[in-house]
Amino acid sequence: MKNEVKSRRLPNFFEAILPILVMIGLMIYVFGIDKGDTYDAAHIPLIVGLIISTIIGINCGRSFQDMVNGMLERINASMEAILILLTVGLLVSSFMISGSIPSVIYYGLNLLTPKLFLPVGAILCAIVGLACGSSWTATATIGIAFLTIGQGLGINPALTAGMIISGAYVGDKFSPLSDTTNLAAAVSGTGLFDHVTAMVSTTGPTFIVALILYTIIGSRIDTSGYDPTIATGIQEAISSHFNVTPLALIPILVIIIVCVMRIPGLAGIMISIATSLLFAYLLQHKYSILELFSILHYGPEIETGNEFLDQALAKGGMDHQMWTINLIILAVSYGGALEKAGVIEKLFAGIREKIHSVGSLVGVTMLTSIFCDMAMCDQFLGIGVPAPLYEDKYDEFGLARNMLSRTLEDAGTLWAVMFPWTACGAYQARTLGISPVKFFPYAFVNLINPIFAFITAMLKKNIFWADGSYTNLFGKTKMKKAAEAPEEAHKIALANLERLRKEGKVPQINA
Repeated sequence: MKNEVKSRRLPNFFEAILPILVMIGLMIYVFGIDKGDTYDAAHIPLIVGLIISTIIGINCGRSFQDMVNGMLERINASMEAILILLTVGLLVSSFMISGSIPSVIYYGLNLLTPKLFLPVGAILCAIVGLACGSSWTATATIGIAFLTIGQGLGINPALTAGMIISGAYVGDKFSPLSDTTNLAAAVSGTGLFDHVTAMVSTTGPTFIVALILYTIIGSRIDTSGYDPTIATGIQEAISSHFNVTPLALIPILVIIIVCVMRIPGLAGIMISIATSLLFAYLLQHKYSILELFSILHYGPEIETGNEFLDQALAKGGMDHQMWTINLIILAVSYGGALEKAGVIEKLFAGIREKIHSVGSLVGVTMLTSIFCDMAMCDQFLGIGVPAPLYEDKYDEFGLARNMLSRTLEDAGTLWAVMFPWTACGAYQARTLGISPVKFFPYAFVNLINPIFAFITAMLKKNIFWADGSYTNLFGKTKMKKAAEAPEEAHKIALANLERLRKEGKVPQINA
């Protein structure tokens, strides 16, 4: 055993960077040179990177089983998020057939005017993203509708797409059904709703700023090209197939209640699915048991007579989620292989020793997340890889674990869509028909959020501490509810926090 331990070494720089360079090269080839004409997924490039990482790990003294164990550890940390994502497919299908999402689109179109199109659109995309737990679903349903309406209004499609992305990602981040929300909480070792609470402190203010910016831009839009028949046509198609009523919005309210009551993610989803199916029976078609099974498994087949709308509503189903679940499993396995091979330690260990403040810790965590988004091509790695790398530094500074989870999402989730070769960037580009390079400058929430989080942390504000105290944007520290954390890590963080307070390096709690 001693000889085996002695034979292990960290990879040299070339070995450490090789699997990342291969990954970037393959992704650029798939999404840049080939442009998805023959193959348009990140799965096989991930497998190639995984194989190279495993070979490097073995060459550096790890056994094949060591490498497999590293992959399984990362998969196990993500398993709850995977299970939730699996059931989200059921939820989206039930929301479709109950008329909940169609009703949101129908009533939302009544609220739209050329001047208010951008801010109202962002809010409605956020609501759908919250209800579905998926920015992907929000952009593929109401987002596509808004893109078409925006074209009728004569609005720059890149601006409309940026608005859609902003709203969809706000809803996604606040939803307990979201895969990234669950993943960030899981890998950080904190509670799901503790994580959501922390995200409000950064995403909430930036969403308000984004709405103000969209309102200002909207007030200057030339409305001479406005075509109201586009929205009217969508509404007529919806009302011809669905019983549009405010009652159909109740399943969405149930999601909000689930959030407020902090019901565990899987249980909350099942409650929401049951509610949606009940309203589908009461308000819409009378489905047989086998029809419901088929819809929940494969997704609904909705024919309203409006080809565009039918395509937009053909979402959901457990089977539809498997593409993303496969990607998550491969992505976190790749991250686990890189970690076990010593690649992450080689590239980032030196940085850890240079972190001496909360602000710098937040900044380095976000930069690492963005690097993982860019180099490893997926937001799940942007969340999953930095977490074990920096978690003990958060304990060292007496920070709450939901401070870590918030930081991972502020950058790892929101900026993943910026790169055309990531799974997020490629998906949104295919869905909206616009390159991330064009729409990201208008996705104000995604663009501003990590900058806001970094600046406030550098100013020693907007910080969650291990004992449950919170230093707000005004510099006042108030006691709140302590976030969940691994027991041993929480004890270490509390001891460090007490020491730092005695040394005057951490704000005292205000009465």
